[in-house]
Amino acid sequence: MTTALVPTELTAGTWNIDPTHSTVGFTVRHLMVSKVRGTFGAFTGTIEIAEDGSPAVNATIDVTSIDTRNEQRDQHVRSADFFDAGNHPTATFVSTSVEADGGDYLVHGDFTLRGVTKPVTLQMEFNGVNPGMGHGAVAGFEAKTVINRKDFGIDIEMPLETGGTVVGDKITINLEIEAVRAA
Repeated sequence: MTTALVPTELTAGTWNIDPTHSTVGFTVRHLMVSKVRGTFGAFTGTIEIAEDGSPAVNATIDVTSIDTRNEQRDQHVRSADFFDAGNHPTATFVSTSVEADGGDYLVHGDFTLRGVTKPVTLQMEFNGVNPGMGHGAVAGFEAKTVINRKDFGIDIEMPLETGGTVVGDKITINLEIEAVRAA
């Protein structure tokens, strides 16, 4: 990990992702003309800040908790055509380095989905630290990355008669994270 890149307000220790006040979501092109949005209801993670300021991020997403507001579609996405959730019920992210990017950050790491691990880079904005409401300091982050589903073995083709496909290849993952400083 690159050291001394985190803002000074983000003190050393463990910061636990608060799933009640965080969102892990995604968008994907649908029918070539619009986007479907979805979220995952179950996820965990930590941000570890070492005494020297170096950060480490670890997160797990329960892919069976997908919600696209359409149960039939959710069941299909959980199937072997997409996530193969019966064999691969979680996706994980483990950071490998962090670098400053102007006033923002690039968080590099290994993302595992459907049993396939690939390097990804999250473009992250740090939103600051608040003293919280009696349960410890709270830090806020927003991050996003774009992956190609085929890189993770999700290679189902659903062609349209007029050309194109039902589901696009590019998936934008959006994170809105609140993390609470552990006591």
